[in-house]
Amino acid sequence: MITITKRDLVQRISEDTGVQQQKAKEVIQGFLDQIIQELATGNRLEFRDFGVFEPKAKAPRTARNPRTGERIQVPEKVTVKFKAGRMMKQKMQPAAKAPSPEPSAPAPTSTAPGNPAPGNPAPGNPAPSNPPPSSSGPENPNPPGF
Repeated sequence: MITITKRDLVQRISEDTGVQQQKAKEVIQGFLDQIIQELATGNRLEFRDFGVFEPKAKAPRTARNPRTGERIQVPEKVTVKFKAGRMMKQKMQPAAKAPSPEPSAPAPTSTAPGNPAPGNPAPGNPAPSNPPPSSSGPENPNPPGF
């Protein structure tokens, strides 16, 4: 992962649009300033397919200094919540790859064709859900349903 700066964006937009870098920088900075101003006044910004910026108030709380163990009051503050839009979510996912070959199934442990391996029921015969009651142990004091 690399970090893209505002300067990198200015250069790319300038090259893509043919606009001078100074003018592209002014437009980008103006756009960012407007986003900050709207969020600071408590407004929600929605850019279809890109995402939504929304101010979110965090309630005051009591925290603890990990070094001293002292309890301190943290005042209320406002943060910005961002929820990615549809197009961004799609672009963030890796490209669909060709289906990989399925791993081979483990070989059955039974040697006789009519006797399935222990714990593996024969095809068409589901495994019993409850084992038969043991004849040597005490009777269950709590019957099913209790």
